[in-house]
Amino acid sequence: MSRRPCAFFLFVLLVGLTCPLAATAARPNIVFIYTDDQAPRAVAAAGDKRFITPHIDKIFHQGAHLTNAFVTTPVCSPSRLGLISSRYGSELGVTDWISPRAEKSLGLAEGTATWPRLLAQAGYRTALCGKWHLGTQDRYHPTRFGYHEFMGIRTGGCPPKGARLEMLDGTIRKVEGYTCDVFTDHALDFIRRQHSQSQVFAVSLHFRAPHAAWLPVRPEDWAPFKDLDPEIPKTAYDDIDVPRVKKWTREYLAAVKSVDRNVGRVLDLLDQLKLAETTIVIFTSDHGYNLGDHGVWYKGNAHWVRKPLPPRQWKHIAPLRRPNMWDTSLKVPCAIRWPGVIKPGTKIPQTVSNLDWFPTLLAMAKVKLPKSVTLRGRDFTPLLKGRDVPWNNDLYAEYSMHHGATTHMRVWRTPGWKYMRDFANPGREELYDLAKDPNETRNLASSTRPEHLQIKKQLGQRILGRMTELKDPALPGR
Repeated sequence: MSRRPCAFFLFVLLVGLTCPLAATAARPNIVFIYTDDQAPRAVAAAGDKRFITPHIDKIFHQGAHLTNAFVTTPVCSPSRLGLISSRYGSELGVTDWISPRAEKSLGLAEGTATWPRLLAQAGYRTALCGKWHLGTQDRYHPTRFGYHEFMGIRTGGCPPKGARLEMLDGTIRKVEGYTCDVFTDHALDFIRRQHSQSQVFAVSLHFRAPHAAWLPVRPEDWAPFKDLDPEIPKTAYDDIDVPRVKKWTREYLAAVKSVDRNVGRVLDLLDQLKLAETTIVIFTSDHGYNLGDHGVWYKGNAHWVRKPLPPRQWKHIAPLRRPNMWDTSLKVPCAIRWPGVIKPGTKIPQTVSNLDWFPTLLAMAKVKLPKSVTLRGRDFTPLLKGRDVPWNNDLYAEYSMHHGATTHMRVWRTPGWKYMRDFANPGREELYDLAKDPNETRNLASSTRPEHLQIKKQLGQRILGRMTELKDPALPGR
């Protein structure tokens, strides 16, 4: 028998072990599409069929719909911190959105372990196109946390058209164009450049839509909604400012439409470059949103849309505000298309959170997690692959609000129950029987029924236990 075949296979093995390109050749590309303020039902495939999102729907239908995807905090900055670091905001000092007043002193802690950095170290070319909102100073720049390229905004918001944006060379200039389109243009350019060099890549496309302000959008995005008379959520209140809610809903939906059109551009390019089969596409959001649900608008720092405003109940909460941890604020639309791994039309009911992306993305990319890195999330690739594995469906969430109100809300959620305690406002608590009341309309916290008292005690103990584990500054006695 000739020894040449054996020598050839030995040569191939050595090349695979020593050549970075060969080692990463089998790794998938990653496109992580991230919206801002996305209501969990504002995707047709995930909720209300009146929301027209044909391109986003493709990701849901061609991959897996994670029907119980949550975030661990219902506002921008700490949720984005959780996404990139798999840590709670209370651990790293970011528990509310970073305001312009705090941008010089607050941001993602230097040296924090992130998945973009580990992907970059493993041979991926990485880029962030869009919103950062984890600090504006250079020491908080995205390129210090693993992104090779950044184009977008370091701040929390910008106009939907004609925004001042940071370019790849670090200069800031006003860009005449719709912001959704501009962010997508740069993501598409990045993909083309990596494809031309046969380079494995991971691109984060972080839209600032459908965050307010919603208009202007392109005429074709506004056309389906300009004359729409939208239905608004039914609530227990008969004093909703209906005209205002309907106006805002029309504008919000147009912003969602602009995102969807640009998602279509990304999917089309992957098809054109024949990258669709080797690229994982993810669609999710930084938190949920209330579109009149519960009588409020916005997310965890919601405003009442009632006329007149209800009387003030809590010293540290202004009458306009309704801080909350409802599912409408914590739950996000989430879908993953992973050709050859996830069967089209898969639905995954287990509870996952934004903290789970770090270990999951590393597993998808076949990148080993260093033992020294502390993570709070879990790798959910076994669920994506259809494996029957033990899975804890509880969720711990937190929100210390500093702008417009002062709260230290901490939540423990199980599939059947949800308990919220506000450590900044003694006596402010909420308990919901999710099995009987999934829309969280009846607060049972003041109930004296033994069952409710026992549930409150159990979940309250879990909250205190997790706060102790995290060394939460809001823990009583700290």
